[in-house]
Amino acid sequence: MNTMHDKNGFTLIEMLLSIGIIGLMVVTTTTFQRDIFYLNNTIQSSLNAQLDARHVVKVMVAELRKASQSAVGSYSIALASSTGVTFYSDVNSDGLQDQVRYFLSGTTIQKGVTAPTGSPLTYTVANEKITTLINSVLASSTVPLFQYFPASYSGTSSPLSFPIDIPSIRLIKITVMIDNDPAHSPAPITATSQVTLRNLKDNL
Repeated sequence: MNTMHDKNGFTLIEMLLSIGIIGLMVVTTTTFQRDIFYLNNTIQSSLNAQLDARHVVKVMVAELRKASQSAVGSYSIALASSTGVTFYSDVNSDGLQDQVRYFLSGTTIQKGVTAPTGSPLTYTVANEKITTLINSVLASSTVPLFQYFPASYSGTSSPLSFPIDIPSIRLIKITVMIDNDPAHSPAPITATSQVTLRNLKDNL
């Protein structure tokens, strides 16, 4: 005699299969959320870095454009290298030319400002105030932070070679490349501009 049994509930295999499917769904959802969160953070970070870089370059251009003889009679530009430039400009709007230097320290662009003090006026190194402007800056031998051009620059000619003949400088090109995470996308952000030194124009 065959006995009929009602099959109620799940078998062990069905339970394991259900748990496996649920686990896979949880892992997939968690991974998706993590990727979306990472992507949003990356995009926001890149946008912020781009805005910061553009702002810093804009400030550099404005200050370099006003470069002129120092308060003690020194030439407008004191140093010109691929990773730094030192010049004199009244950034404090007090009628006296401050010593300003922009320089790359590791992967950080910093700004140092030294106001002239004393009588007679002097620029005291100990009084320099340094601020950090941009982090995660890429240093490149092919695209330096600063490039310098003579009065004959027509837009396509090569920059002055290093070491720079400072009195020959009439135009400075600034190129800032930023990459917050070199191991992942997106590609490095580049902000660039150029400035003609207003007070050094040749009277042709």
